[in-house]
Amino acid sequence: MPGDLTRVEDALRASVRTEDPFLTEIASHLILAGGKRGRPAFAIGAAATGTATMGPVSDDVISGAVSVELVHLGSLYHDDVMDEATTRRTVESVNAKWGNLQAILAGDFLLARASEIAASLGTEVAGLLAATIGRLCEGQILELQHTYNPLRTEAAYVSSIEGKTASLYATAARIGAIVAGLPRDHVDALTQFGLTYGIAFQIVDDILDITATDEQLGKPAGHDLVEGVYTLPVIRTLADGGDAADQLRGLLGSPLTLEQMDEARGIVRAGDGLASAQATAREYVARAGEALTPLGDSEARDALIGAAAHLLTTVESIAG
Repeated sequence: MPGDLTRVEDALRASVRTEDPFLTEIASHLILAGGKRGRPAFAIGAAATGTATMGPVSDDVISGAVSVELVHLGSLYHDDVMDEATTRRTVESVNAKWGNLQAILAGDFLLARASEIAASLGTEVAGLLAATIGRLCEGQILELQHTYNPLRTEAAYVSSIEGKTASLYATAARIGAIVAGLPRDHVDALTQFGLTYGIAFQIVDDILDITATDEQLGKPAGHDLVEGVYTLPVIRTLADGGDAADQLRGLLGSPLTLEQMDEARGIVRAGDGLASAQATAREYVARAGEALTPLGDSEARDALIGAAAHLLTTVESIAG
Protein backbone atom coordinates (compact mmCIF):
# COMPACT_ATOMS: atom_id res chain seq x y z
CA MET A 1 0.00 0.00 0.00
CA PRO A 2 2.64 2.69 0.84
CA GLY A 3 4.40 2.03 -2.46
CA ASP A 4 1.11 2.24 -4.32
CA LEU A 5 0.27 5.54 -2.64
CA THR A 6 3.66 6.88 -3.73
CA ARG A 7 2.72 5.89 -7.27
CA VAL A 8 -0.57 7.77 -6.82
CA GLU A 9 1.30 10.85 -5.63
CA ASP A 10 3.59 10.82 -8.65
CA ALA A 11 0.68 10.26 -11.02
CA LEU A 12 -1.34 13.06 -9.43
CA ARG A 13 1.45 15.55 -10.00
CA ALA A 14 1.94 14.35 -13.56
CA SER A 15 -1.79 14.56 -14.31
CA VAL A 16 -1.93 18.34 -13.80
CA ARG A 17 1.23 19.35 -15.64
CA THR A 18 0.40 21.56 -18.57
CA GLU A 19 2.21 23.81 -21.02
CA ASP A 20 1.03 26.78 -18.95
CA PRO A 21 3.19 27.09 -15.80
CA PHE A 22 0.56 29.24 -14.07
CA LEU A 23 -2.23 26.69 -14.55
CA THR A 24 0.12 23.92 -13.44
CA GLU A 25 0.95 25.86 -10.28
CA ILE A 26 -2.70 26.49 -9.39
CA ALA A 27 -3.82 22.96 -10.21
CA SER A 28 -0.93 21.50 -8.18
CA HIS A 29 -1.48 23.69 -5.14
CA LEU A 30 -3.50 21.31 -2.98
CA ILE A 31 -1.72 18.24 -4.35
CA LEU A 32 1.57 19.63 -3.08
CA ALA A 33 -0.08 20.55 0.24
CA GLY A 34 -0.47 16.85 0.87
CA GLY A 35 -3.40 15.00 2.33
CA LYS A 36 -4.40 11.60 3.67
CA ARG A 37 -5.37 10.31 0.20
CA GLY A 38 -8.14 8.26 1.76
CA ARG A 39 -10.10 7.88 -1.46
CA PRO A 40 -7.15 6.58 -3.52
CA ALA A 41 -6.34 4.23 -0.64
CA PHE A 42 -9.88 2.86 -0.87
CA ALA A 43 -9.52 2.23 -4.61
CA ILE A 44 -6.23 0.44 -4.04
CA GLY A 45 -7.51 -1.48 -1.01
CA ALA A 46 -10.65 -2.58 -2.83
CA ALA A 47 -8.61 -3.85 -5.77
CA ALA A 48 -6.24 -5.70 -3.44
CA THR A 49 -9.05 -7.66 -1.75
CA GLY A 50 -8.89 -9.98 -4.74
CA THR A 51 -5.69 -11.52 -3.37
CA ALA A 52 -4.83 -12.92 0.05
CA THR A 53 -1.80 -10.68 0.50
CA MET A 54 -1.32 -7.09 -0.61
CA GLY A 55 1.08 -6.51 -3.47
CA PRO A 56 1.49 -3.74 -6.03
CA VAL A 57 -1.73 -3.05 -7.92
CA SER A 58 -1.95 -2.50 -11.66
CA ASP A 59 -1.30 0.82 -13.36
CA ASP A 60 -5.00 0.97 -14.24
CA VAL A 61 -5.95 0.78 -10.56
CA ILE A 62 -3.54 3.66 -9.86
CA SER A 63 -5.20 5.63 -12.68
CA GLY A 64 -8.62 4.95 -11.16
CA ALA A 65 -7.37 6.11 -7.77
CA VAL A 66 -5.99 9.30 -9.31
CA SER A 67 -9.25 10.06 -11.12
CA VAL A 68 -11.19 9.86 -7.86
CA GLU A 69 -8.72 12.07 -5.98
CA LEU A 70 -8.82 14.68 -8.73
CA VAL A 71 -12.60 14.87 -8.37
CA HIS A 72 -12.18 15.34 -4.63
CA LEU A 73 -9.58 18.07 -5.11
CA GLY A 74 -11.69 19.85 -7.73
CA SER A 75 -14.63 19.84 -5.33
CA LEU A 76 -12.43 21.39 -2.62
CA TYR A 77 -11.48 24.25 -4.94
CA HIS A 78 -15.15 24.95 -5.54
CA ASP A 79 -16.11 24.48 -1.87
CA ASP A 80 -13.52 27.03 -0.77
CA VAL A 81 -14.94 29.60 -3.19
CA MET A 82 -18.47 29.03 -1.87
CA ASP A 83 -17.30 29.18 1.75
CA GLU A 84 -14.89 32.08 1.16
CA ALA A 85 -12.30 29.93 2.93
CA THR A 86 -8.84 31.35 3.48
CA THR A 87 -6.98 28.16 4.39
CA ARG A 88 -7.05 24.52 3.37
CA ARG A 89 -4.73 21.78 4.66
CA THR A 90 -2.81 24.40 6.65
CA VAL A 91 -1.93 26.39 3.50
CA GLU A 92 -3.56 29.38 1.86
CA SER A 93 -6.61 28.35 -0.16
CA VAL A 94 -6.48 28.74 -3.94
CA ASN A 95 -9.22 31.37 -3.95
CA ALA A 96 -7.48 33.38 -1.24
CA LYS A 97 -4.14 33.24 -3.03
CA TRP A 98 -5.20 33.72 -6.65
CA GLY A 99 -8.87 34.71 -6.64
CA ASN A 100 -12.28 33.10 -7.10
CA LEU A 101 -12.25 33.00 -10.89
CA GLN A 102 -8.91 31.22 -10.98
CA ALA A 103 -10.04 28.77 -8.30
CA ILE A 104 -13.25 27.91 -10.15
CA LEU A 105 -11.46 27.37 -13.46
CA ALA A 106 -8.70 25.32 -11.83
CA GLY A 107 -11.34 23.18 -10.11
CA ASP A 108 -13.03 22.65 -13.47
CA PHE A 109 -9.67 21.68 -14.93
CA LEU A 110 -9.17 19.04 -12.23
CA LEU A 111 -12.62 17.58 -12.92
CA ALA A 112 -11.85 17.50 -16.64
CA ARG A 113 -8.57 15.70 -16.03
CA ALA A 114 -10.37 13.19 -13.80
CA SER A 115 -12.94 12.51 -16.52
CA GLU A 116 -10.22 12.08 -19.13
CA ILE A 117 -8.40 9.52 -17.00
CA ALA A 118 -11.63 7.67 -16.17
CA ALA A 119 -12.49 7.46 -19.88
CA SER A 120 -9.22 5.65 -20.49
CA LEU A 121 -10.43 2.90 -18.12
CA GLY A 122 -13.63 2.15 -20.05
CA THR A 123 -17.18 3.37 -20.38
CA GLU A 124 -18.40 1.89 -17.09
CA VAL A 125 -15.77 3.73 -15.05
CA ALA A 126 -16.26 6.93 -17.04
CA GLY A 127 -20.03 6.81 -16.53
CA LEU A 128 -19.65 6.02 -12.85
CA LEU A 129 -17.32 8.96 -12.24
CA ALA A 130 -19.57 11.34 -14.18
CA ALA A 131 -22.61 10.20 -12.17
CA THR A 132 -20.65 10.69 -8.95
CA ILE A 133 -19.77 14.26 -9.84
CA GLY A 134 -23.50 14.80 -10.26
CA ARG A 135 -24.16 13.25 -6.85
CA LEU A 136 -21.60 15.58 -5.27
CA CYS A 137 -23.46 18.54 -6.70
CA GLU A 138 -26.84 17.19 -5.59
CA GLY A 139 -25.59 16.71 -2.05
CA GLN A 140 -24.12 20.19 -1.92
CA ILE A 141 -27.28 21.78 -3.31
CA LEU A 142 -29.35 19.94 -0.71
CA GLU A 143 -27.07 21.30 2.00
CA LEU A 144 -27.40 24.83 0.64
CA GLN A 145 -31.19 24.53 0.69
CA HIS A 146 -31.04 24.05 4.46
CA THR A 147 -28.45 26.65 5.42
CA TYR A 148 -29.44 28.67 8.50
CA ASN A 149 -32.41 26.34 9.00
CA PRO A 150 -32.67 25.17 12.64
CA LEU A 151 -35.46 22.81 11.50
CA ARG A 152 -33.13 20.78 9.29
CA THR A 153 -34.02 17.12 9.75
CA GLU A 154 -31.72 14.15 10.19
CA ALA A 155 -33.11 12.69 6.97
CA ALA A 156 -32.13 15.81 5.04
CA TYR A 157 -28.70 15.76 6.68
CA VAL A 158 -28.04 12.12 5.79
CA SER A 159 -29.25 12.62 2.21
CA SER A 160 -26.87 15.53 1.81
CA ILE A 161 -23.79 13.77 3.18
CA GLU A 162 -24.52 10.64 1.14
CA GLY A 163 -24.15 12.81 -1.93
CA LYS A 164 -21.44 15.31 -1.06
CA THR A 165 -19.12 12.90 0.81
CA ALA A 166 -20.11 9.23 0.89
CA SER A 167 -20.75 8.86 -2.84
CA LEU A 168 -17.10 9.52 -3.69
CA TYR A 169 -15.83 6.95 -1.17
CA ALA A 170 -18.29 4.45 -2.63
CA THR A 171 -17.08 5.26 -6.13
CA ALA A 172 -13.42 4.96 -5.12
CA ALA A 173 -13.98 1.45 -3.82
CA ARG A 174 -16.16 0.50 -6.79
CA ILE A 175 -13.66 1.74 -9.38
CA GLY A 176 -10.83 -0.14 -7.71
CA ALA A 177 -12.90 -3.32 -7.67
CA ILE A 178 -14.11 -2.95 -11.27
CA VAL A 179 -10.68 -2.22 -12.68
CA ALA A 180 -9.23 -5.19 -10.77
CA GLY A 181 -11.85 -7.46 -12.32
CA LEU A 182 -13.40 -8.62 -9.04
CA PRO A 183 -16.66 -10.62 -8.99
CA ARG A 184 -19.77 -8.43 -9.10
CA ASP A 185 -20.96 -9.39 -5.63
CA HIS A 186 -17.59 -8.26 -4.30
CA VAL A 187 -17.83 -5.02 -6.31
CA ASP A 188 -21.23 -4.33 -4.75
CA ALA A 189 -20.04 -5.21 -1.24
CA LEU A 190 -17.08 -2.87 -1.53
CA THR A 191 -19.32 -0.12 -2.89
CA GLN A 192 -21.61 -0.47 0.13
CA PHE A 193 -18.59 -0.40 2.42
CA GLY A 194 -17.39 2.85 0.84
CA LEU A 195 -20.84 4.46 1.10
CA THR A 196 -21.31 3.50 4.74
CA TYR A 197 -17.76 4.49 5.64
CA GLY A 198 -18.31 7.84 3.91
CA ILE A 199 -21.35 8.60 6.04
CA ALA A 200 -19.39 7.76 9.19
CA PHE A 201 -16.48 9.87 7.94
CA GLN A 202 -18.68 12.94 7.49
CA ILE A 203 -20.36 12.52 10.87
CA VAL A 204 -16.91 12.33 12.46
CA ASP A 205 -15.79 15.40 10.51
CA ASP A 206 -18.86 17.27 11.75
CA ILE A 207 -18.17 16.24 15.34
CA LEU A 208 -14.60 17.48 15.02
CA ASP A 209 -15.84 20.82 13.71
CA ILE A 210 -17.51 21.21 17.10
CA THR A 211 -14.74 19.78 19.30
CA ALA A 212 -11.36 20.29 17.62
CA THR A 213 -9.08 23.30 17.32
CA ASP A 214 -8.03 25.09 14.15
CA GLU A 215 -4.62 23.46 14.41
CA GLN A 216 -6.06 19.97 14.77
CA LEU A 217 -8.33 20.43 11.77
CA GLY A 218 -5.94 22.33 9.51
CA LYS A 219 -8.81 24.75 8.83
CA PRO A 220 -11.02 27.05 10.94
CA ALA A 221 -13.03 25.11 13.54
CA GLY A 222 -16.72 25.91 13.96
CA HIS A 223 -16.96 26.86 10.31
CA ASP A 224 -20.20 24.94 9.77
CA LEU A 225 -22.00 26.90 12.46
CA VAL A 226 -20.76 30.20 11.05
CA GLU A 227 -21.94 29.20 7.57
CA GLY A 228 -25.32 28.02 8.80
CA VAL A 229 -24.70 24.32 8.17
CA TYR A 230 -26.31 22.54 11.09
CA THR A 231 -24.88 19.04 11.38
CA LEU A 232 -25.82 15.96 13.37
CA PRO A 233 -24.47 17.06 16.78
CA VAL A 234 -26.42 20.32 16.45
CA ILE A 235 -29.57 18.60 15.17
CA ARG A 236 -29.48 16.14 18.07
CA THR A 237 -28.88 18.92 20.63
CA LEU A 238 -31.89 20.82 19.34
CA ALA A 239 -34.01 17.65 19.35
CA ASP A 240 -33.16 16.98 23.01
CA GLY A 241 -35.09 20.09 24.06
CA GLY A 242 -34.67 21.92 27.33
CA ASP A 243 -32.78 25.10 28.14
CA ALA A 244 -29.71 24.13 26.12
CA ALA A 245 -31.80 23.63 23.00
CA ASP A 246 -33.56 26.94 23.55
CA GLN A 247 -30.25 28.76 24.02
CA LEU A 248 -28.78 27.15 20.91
CA ARG A 249 -31.90 27.84 18.83
CA GLY A 250 -31.70 31.48 19.89
CA LEU A 251 -28.24 31.72 18.33
CA LEU A 252 -29.01 29.92 15.10
CA GLY A 253 -30.83 31.05 11.98
CA SER A 254 -28.43 33.77 10.84
CA PRO A 255 -24.67 34.35 10.52
CA LEU A 256 -22.76 34.14 13.82
CA THR A 257 -20.00 36.27 15.19
CA LEU A 258 -16.92 34.43 16.45
CA GLU A 259 -18.14 34.94 20.01
CA GLN A 260 -21.56 33.50 19.18
CA MET A 261 -19.91 30.59 17.38
CA ASP A 262 -17.84 29.78 20.46
CA GLU A 263 -20.98 29.96 22.62
CA ALA A 264 -22.88 27.64 20.28
CA ARG A 265 -20.03 25.13 20.20
CA GLY A 266 -19.90 25.19 23.99
CA ILE A 267 -23.61 24.43 24.25
CA VAL A 268 -23.32 21.45 21.91
CA ARG A 269 -20.20 20.13 23.66
CA ALA A 270 -21.94 20.29 27.04
CA GLY A 271 -25.03 18.37 25.96
CA ASP A 272 -25.86 14.81 24.98
CA GLY A 273 -26.13 15.54 21.26
CA LEU A 274 -22.41 15.11 20.78
CA ALA A 275 -22.27 11.68 22.42
CA SER A 276 -25.37 10.68 20.46
CA ALA A 277 -23.71 11.66 17.18
CA GLN A 278 -20.60 9.67 18.16
CA ALA A 279 -22.79 6.63 18.81
CA THR A 280 -24.30 6.98 15.34
CA ALA A 281 -20.83 7.17 13.82
CA ARG A 282 -19.96 3.93 15.62
CA GLU A 283 -23.08 2.29 14.17
CA TYR A 284 -22.08 3.25 10.63
CA VAL A 285 -18.54 1.99 11.19
CA ALA A 286 -19.95 -1.35 12.33
CA ARG A 287 -22.20 -1.50 9.26
CA ALA A 288 -19.21 -0.75 7.04
CA GLY A 289 -17.37 -3.75 8.45
CA GLU A 290 -20.43 -5.96 8.02
CA ALA A 291 -20.66 -4.95 4.35
CA LEU A 292 -17.37 -6.74 3.71
CA THR A 293 -18.63 -10.09 5.05
CA PRO A 294 -19.06 -11.58 1.53
CA LEU A 295 -15.35 -11.08 0.85
CA GLY A 296 -12.83 -13.73 1.80
CA ASP A 297 -10.06 -13.09 4.29
CA SER A 298 -7.29 -10.86 2.98
CA GLU A 299 -4.83 -8.28 4.22
CA ALA A 300 -6.62 -5.60 2.21
CA ARG A 301 -10.01 -6.43 3.72
CA ASP A 302 -8.52 -6.18 7.21
CA ALA A 303 -6.91 -2.86 6.29
CA LEU A 304 -10.22 -1.42 5.09
CA ILE A 305 -11.96 -2.48 8.29
CA GLY A 306 -9.08 -0.99 10.26
CA ALA A 307 -9.44 2.31 8.40
CA ALA A 308 -13.08 2.49 9.41
CA ALA A 309 -12.26 1.72 13.05
CA HIS A 310 -9.57 4.42 13.03
CA LEU A 311 -12.27 7.04 12.45
CA LEU A 312 -13.55 6.38 15.94
CA THR A 313 -10.07 6.58 17.44
CA THR A 314 -9.63 9.99 15.85
CA VAL A 315 -12.88 11.49 17.08
CA GLU A 316 -12.80 9.92 20.55
CA SER A 317 -9.27 11.12 21.21
CA ILE A 318 -10.43 14.70 20.68
CA ALA A 319 -14.11 14.69 21.60
CA GLY A 320 -13.64 12.35 24.55
